[in-house]
Amino acid sequence: MAKVDVIMPQMGESIAEGTLTKWLKAVGDTVNRDEDLFEISTDKVDADIPSSVAGTLVEILVEEGATVEVNSVVARIETDAGAVVSAETASPEPAAADQVAAVDPVAPEATPSIEPEPAPAPASSVEPIAPAATTAPGEPESREERLRTKSTPVVRKIAAEHGVDISALEGSGISGRVTRDDIMAHIESGAAAPIQPAAETTAAPPVATPAAPSTPPAPAGAPGMMSVQIHGATLDIKIPSVPIREGDRVEEMSRVRLRTMEHMLMSKRISAHVTSVNEIDFERVVQLRRKLKGQFAEEGVKLTYGPFIMKAVVEALRDYPILNASVDGTRIVYHRDINLGIAVSINDGKELIVPVLKNADGLSLKGLATGANVLAEKARTKTLDFDDIQGGSFTITNVGVFGNLFGTPIVNQPQVAILGTGVIEKRPVVVQDTMGNDVIGIRHMSYFGLSYDHRVVDGAMAAFFLNKLKDVIENFPEDAV
Repeated sequence: MAKVDVIMPQMGESIAEGTLTKWLKAVGDTVNRDEDLFEISTDKVDADIPSSVAGTLVEILVEEGATVEVNSVVARIETDAGAVVSAETASPEPAAADQVAAVDPVAPEATPSIEPEPAPAPASSVEPIAPAATTAPGEPESREERLRTKSTPVVRKIAAEHGVDISALEGSGISGRVTRDDIMAHIESGAAAPIQPAAETTAAPPVATPAAPSTPPAPAGAPGMMSVQIHGATLDIKIPSVPIREGDRVEEMSRVRLRTMEHMLMSKRISAHVTSVNEIDFERVVQLRRKLKGQFAEEGVKLTYGPFIMKAVVEALRDYPILNASVDGTRIVYHRDINLGIAVSINDGKELIVPVLKNADGLSLKGLATGANVLAEKARTKTLDFDDIQGGSFTITNVGVFGNLFGTPIVNQPQVAILGTGVIEKRPVVVQDTMGNDVIGIRHMSYFGLSYDHRVVDGAMAAFFLNKLKDVIENFPEDAV
């Protein structure tokens, strides 16, 4: 017999820890390969984690409600000695980075289907609050009941601070799950808060917000220092102190914001960033979209500008595969599949998550639209699983949703390029009339900015890629639908 370690999986590049919310198996239980073993909750996604091997659960090392770092051993399974042994339950590849913008399949007509998402609210490892019992003792809960009574660390922390019993609230999430917006709306409404029994809460009574401290709060570790992990090495960065004056408001960064800061600093340090910009005429796409919108709608598919952009990106990546690659030491890994990261804004723009549309190069325009819509809906209803947020090979991010002309996004490691699309708007431009004369015309125009890793992508190659993108969009073939 052999023992296999079960680890806490990484549910995205910027996720450093997760809360083990429920064990679905007990010590001594038989576990089948791919059978759900435990539930986890992170600031990005909740998921049931399957076992990678068949055997008997012999040790549970992390109790329900505990928050641990990714790759921590949470249990051990005993398997037959001859079985193929996996060292981990799940090991997702990094998800797309927490950029400041997102592709949105339901964006308004005046802009491309891409919209941004600020980072989520602070999370912590506060012990979870035991939900009210929903089943008889010993009776297994259904998945819907577990989802209803389960919440993220952020929600539990807010509930604990305000003395709110989560199980007494009506949630808007999947299966009635209470979201951060639900609990904040309840608190801000001034409604009488359902009080948790004393035995169920670990939070102290709420106290008045203190005045701004005379010195800034120091990050974890040495005062005024931040540690960044780069290829297994720790880099200590000195953070300058900031004078805090009367009237200033001070708040700690959330765990997600700290991880985002670390990931972006790491990317800037690893990749030699360069950005090239091209102006693109969207008039052809605007006209084609107007023609196809009704047809798509009859089939239940909402058609925005996003699928046109994705289709053009796919065509450009086929011609210039260096943009669909990664750097592994001194080797360049050219990815066979084109997996597009599609960032989606959730919780009224308070949070960002980037699901990945797999094998986008095999999808039609309708397939791209359908896939993007499904991923966006799953993101907003918190039903994404770890397979939905891993494996991206190229990222699209929008800086135009707020009217910005273009941007210079940071490359999402380990990818080598990221496309930032600017606002699509009517502008006066020089065009040719039917006689070949230059005249001033009104066109829907946009600026596309491509940030790329100059270690492997040169300016000429980036220009070729952008020119191909421009050519596909300006002459979009109707048979590509």
